[in-house]
Amino acid sequence: MKVVGILGVTVILVFIFLIQRQGLERSGKRVKMAFFSIMMVNWVLAVLLVIFPEMPGPGQMIDFIYKSFKPFW
Repeated sequence: MKVVGILGVTVILVFIFLIQRQGLERSGKRVKMAFFSIMMVNWVLAVLLVIFPEMPGPGQMIDFIYKSFKPFW
């Protein structure tokens, strides 16, 4: 079942790439590198969430950070 989730994430990111392809052709090398690096980070995070669904998200990290400031309120 996890393989289906990983393939689904990959298909969605490929569709995003195909939609943005024309805009990328007119862009510079730095924009292309930024786009591909962000896409790869997104793919890795999505695959990790498919494999480990109980992994804490960004909201839980922010709660953990700000919980230490609670005595000062």
